[in-house]
Amino acid sequence: MNPSAGSGQRIAFYGSSLLSSYWNGAATYYRGVLRALASHGYDITFYEPDAFDRQQHRDIDPPSWARVVVYPATTDGLRSVLAEAGRADIVVKASGVGVFDRELLEGILDQGHARALKIFWDVDAAATLDEMRADPGHPVLGALDELDMVLTYGGGPPVVDAYLGFGAKRCVPVYNALDPDTHHPVPPDPRFACDLALLANRLPDREARIEEFFGRAAASLPERRFLLGGNGWHDKLLPGNVHAIGHVGTAEHNAFNCTPAAVLNVARDSMAAIGFSPATRVFEAAGAAACLITDAWEGIEQFLQPDREVLVARDGQDVAAHLAALSPERARAIGRAALARVLAEHTYALRGAQVDRLFREHAARAREAA
Repeated sequence: MNPSAGSGQRIAFYGSSLLSSYWNGAATYYRGVLRALASHGYDITFYEPDAFDRQQHRDIDPPSWARVVVYPATTDGLRSVLAEAGRADIVVKASGVGVFDRELLEGILDQGHARALKIFWDVDAAATLDEMRADPGHPVLGALDELDMVLTYGGGPPVVDAYLGFGAKRCVPVYNALDPDTHHPVPPDPRFACDLALLANRLPDREARIEEFFGRAAASLPERRFLLGGNGWHDKLLPGNVHAIGHVGTAEHNAFNCTPAAVLNVARDSMAAIGFSPATRVFEAAGAAACLITDAWEGIEQFLQPDREVLVARDGQDVAAHLAALSPERARAIGRAALARVLAEHTYALRGAQVDRLFREHAARAREAA
């Protein structure tokens, strides 16, 4: 075991899926952060279960910058991948794997090397914190004493304060960002031609907000065309001018964002309530120089400037008003400004450098303590 951070460090990362974005909104985030970390010399292995048909809907081949281990979603499969935790310098359990979440968290603490940096990486912190408040036996609550740090992909000061209040030793947001090699402007694709497009899986904690911000806007502008991408909408009653197209693979996200007059982002309930939680879709759209309309949440100006780099809506009526007033020239100007902002301040290269610093700082403190 090498007690110092930096080149050659081995990371064992237990998450939902690196290879597939199918029912897995965190895929873009994992790919961006881990690819950036690999550029700092980390040796990364990503462990993902064969679950929820994700392996049948892969978006990418196994990358050169990480070893990917797909394990059966069985007790034996779980045992086989946890056995490898002890060989890593840094062991990460992400939230929302979907199978064996408790066992994975307990397993990395039990089987990780005594000197390994142990991290819980929360990709839905607001929801996790709500669960912890309601359940004194929540596995994350029980693990905080043994975890070295909690990383989150959003939430800002409210999430940090809440985690520290529950007993976390350290909590740091590592926000979503842009990988410009993956998400960038491309020529329009007639398959995605419309006035407003939304890419979002149908989830219980977001459906009502999508009905308001997307469905209500569509109903109030019957002459406009609306496009809905994502899993789970096939049996949803939608306005007649909404076309639901199902899952949109990562390779098609650029065309999906570049073609419509505007694209919409709708946060999940918990993320909207706590703020400071831009979804991966925000940066994908900005990276494609799309004109983005987002629902209102606290902290948006930390990432994009309202009215110049993004349009902010309080409800479906606001979405419809933005769309009705939007000229092609203004849409292009907003998209260009958003792209310039995220390239300057919100790339995964910057996020990777942030995480590398966190790892190095922890190693330095461990050496001083020793």
